[in-house]
Amino acid sequence: MWSVDPRDGERREQVTVEATAADVDAAVRAAHATRQALADRGTRVALLRAAADALEADGERIIATADAETALGVPRLTGELARTTGQLRAFADEVADGGYLDVIIDHADTSLAPPRPDLRRYKIPLGVAAVYGASNFPLAFSTPGGDTASALAAGCPVVVKAHPDHPATSELTGAALRRAAASVGLAEDVVAVVHGFEAGIELIRHPLVAAAGFTGSIRGGRALFDAAASRPTPIPFYGELGSLNPVVVTEAAARERAAEIGGGLAGSMTLGAGQFCTKPGLVLVPAGDGGDTLVDALAKKVGEAAPGVLLDSRMREAFLAGARARAELPGVETPVTAGEGEANTVAAGFLTVAAEQLAAEGVHDLLLEECFGPVTVVVRYADTEQVTAVLSRLPGNLTATLHLSQEEGDGDGGQGARLVAALTPLAGRVLVNGWPTGVAVTHAQHHGGPYPATTSTSTSVGTTAIERWLRPVVYQDTPNALLPEELRDDNPLGLPRRVDGRREG
Repeated sequence: MWSVDPRDGERREQVTVEATAADVDAAVRAAHATRQALADRGTRVALLRAAADALEADGERIIATADAETALGVPRLTGELARTTGQLRAFADEVADGGYLDVIIDHADTSLAPPRPDLRRYKIPLGVAAVYGASNFPLAFSTPGGDTASALAAGCPVVVKAHPDHPATSELTGAALRRAAASVGLAEDVVAVVHGFEAGIELIRHPLVAAAGFTGSIRGGRALFDAAASRPTPIPFYGELGSLNPVVVTEAAARERAAEIGGGLAGSMTLGAGQFCTKPGLVLVPAGDGGDTLVDALAKKVGEAAPGVLLDSRMREAFLAGARARAELPGVETPVTAGEGEANTVAAGFLTVAAEQLAAEGVHDLLLEECFGPVTVVVRYADTEQVTAVLSRLPGNLTATLHLSQEEGDGDGGQGARLVAALTPLAGRVLVNGWPTGVAVTHAQHHGGPYPATTSTSTSVGTTAIERWLRPVVYQDTPNALLPEELRDDNPLGLPRRVDGRREG
C-alpha cells in the first residue's frame, strides 16, 4: 500500500503490503486470544487512557502524516486528534462508571402468581470486532477512532481494515494503540491493522469476527452488510452509509435573518471541502423576497470560498461527474457552478430547483442522492404542502435541520412544532437554528439514522456507542458464588444497578 498526497496525486512511499487471507486469519485469531485479559474492566480503563496518551505523545508526526495523505490541513487534524483522544478518555470514564453494563436484579418471589425465579441480567462483550476505517476522518473515524474506542471499552478486541487513502496514518496510529496495550500488560494483538480490499472481505467473513463497524459509501457498506448477513452465522453490521441531511428554512426565518442563514449554510456545506458526512445536501428555501436574499447571500459566500482538495482522485472525479450530471437536469439552475479548480482542487457551488419538480418521482431523483463534496441543492418552495411533498420523498438521514423565526421557535403547537414532528422520522439528530456539521462526543449524542444513513438504530458517536458491542445475558437461580462479581448481592464492585425495580448507586 502506497501513501499518496491528494494535492498532486504523487506516490510518496510504500507503507505496507496488502494482507493475505492467511494474514487476516492470523490477526483475528491473535485478537480472539486476548479476550480473557481484556475482560478486566480496570485493565480496559488503563488501556483507553494509555491509548490517548500514546496518540498525543506522537501527535506531531501523526498529524503531519495524516495531512500528507488527506490534505485536510494541520489545524483541522489537530482538532481531530484532540477529539480522538477525548473520546478514548470518555469511554474510559464510562467503563469505570459501569452503568453501561445495565445491571438488573430481580430476587425470587414465591408470593407472585406465577412465582418469580431469581433473575440477574447484565451485558457481556460480543467478541472480536472488525472496524473499517473512514476516508474523511483519518483519526476520529478510522484506526484509533470511535468504533475502535467503543469496541475496546466493551471488551472486544479489534481488527481494523485500514482505509487505502491513509495507510501510513493507519500504521502510525495502530502502532500507538499497540504500544498502549503493551504498557498496561496486554498483548499487542488486542488491536491489529490490516490493509487491502480482499482483506476487508476476508475480515467480514471470518468465523471469529463477532460484529463490524463501517463508515463509508452506500455501495461499499451495503456489500459488507450483505456479506455479514449471509454468513453461516450472521453478525451485526453497524454501518454509516450516506446522508443528504435536509434543511428546512421557514418563510418567517428567511424574512428575519436571510443573510445570516445564507452565510451559515455556505460555511457548513463547504467545511472540509464538503467532505463531512453531516454536510447539508438539500435545503428547502421559500420563494419570494426573503428566500431570494438568502440565495444571494449563499451565492456570495460560496463564490468566495477557496477551492479545496478532495481526499483522492477517485472522489474528485465522482464529485465532478455528479455535480455536472445534476446541473444538466431540466429546470435546474446553477447560481455558483461547482466544478474543477486549479492544481487538483475543486470549486464549491450550489444548484436550485423548484419544489414542484423535485416532489414528483422521475427525472430529478438524482438530486435526492448524496453528492460527496462542496455542493448542495437549494429547493425553492411556494407553501408548506410542497415542503411536505419533498420531505416525503427523502431517504433516512443522519441529521435534519429546521430554521425558524424567533416567534416560531417560542410558539407552542404552531408551525415550528409541526415541522419538528415532520423532520423527526427522517433523521437521528434534529437541529433547530443551527448547522449539522460537527458532532459533539457526549453522553446524549446520537449519530445514526434510518437507512441508508445507518444500518441499525445505534449510534457511532457518544458513550452509548458502546452498546453496539455488547449482548445481554441473564442468570436464573444461580448460586451467589457462581455469579459474576457484577451480579452478586453484596455488589463488590459498587456498580449502579436496578434491584427489585429500584435504582441503586
